[in-house]
Amino acid sequence: MAGHSQFKNIMHRKGAQDAKRARIFAKIIREITVSAKEGLPDPATNPRLRSAISAALKANMTRDTIDRAIKKASSAGAGDHYENVRYEGYGPGGVAVIVEALTDNRNRTAPVIRAAFSKSGGAMGESNSVSFMFNRLGVVRYESKAASADAMLDAAIDAGADDVVSDAEAHEITVSVEGFFAVRDALEHKFGAPTEAKIEWRPNLTVPLDEDKAKSVLKLLDVLEDDDDVQHVYANFEISDDIMQKLSVG
Repeated sequence: MAGHSQFKNIMHRKGAQDAKRARIFAKIIREITVSAKEGLPDPATNPRLRSAISAALKANMTRDTIDRAIKKASSAGAGDHYENVRYEGYGPGGVAVIVEALTDNRNRTAPVIRAAFSKSGGAMGESNSVSFMFNRLGVVRYESKAASADAMLDAAIDAGADDVVSDAEAHEITVSVEGFFAVRDALEHKFGAPTEAKIEWRPNLTVPLDEDKAKSVLKLLDVLEDDDDVQHVYANFEISDDIMQKLSVG
């Protein structure tokens, strides 16, 4: 596998699980806050909020915590004002990196992201400096047990999806950004809640990394992921199975 998915695999073996969980919750609550403020506080009529709630439940956040976050966000004048910001740049080995953040202070966030790139031997670029190497897609994922490959394919195509890839473990459905919510909702109605549903950046070309460069890139992504303002990080690297195995046990 390529890109950020590999970084997530590395993250699973790391310690400090309580701190990591707290950071995840903080990022999700921030997304819930922004979603509820930008649209109606009713998930039935607010697709972005519905996605945020789904992510919260997947992370084992309680309904009470979710409801409090929505209530606080929808109170007149309550809470901080967050804005969506995207940063782009190059990491070690010429790897293209896209960072999506929700911040209430660009003057705080931008220098931190820039410093992370610089310390890794990379550099933060201008807007759209690397995004041309990625496609913006809606992605819906189900466990393989949710349906047979044929049933998932038929339902996804009928709903307007572009492609379905199924294997022994999972189904991955891709769709245009414009059709994402309609496809997700149609599949959820038929098969239940997906394991993951989001709009993400998918690289259209990848950079193979040796072991040293792989370590450096993963370290950069680690630093970026740990920042409270950062919501998602995407990169176009590729690491061989042999090197991944070494990094996983190293």
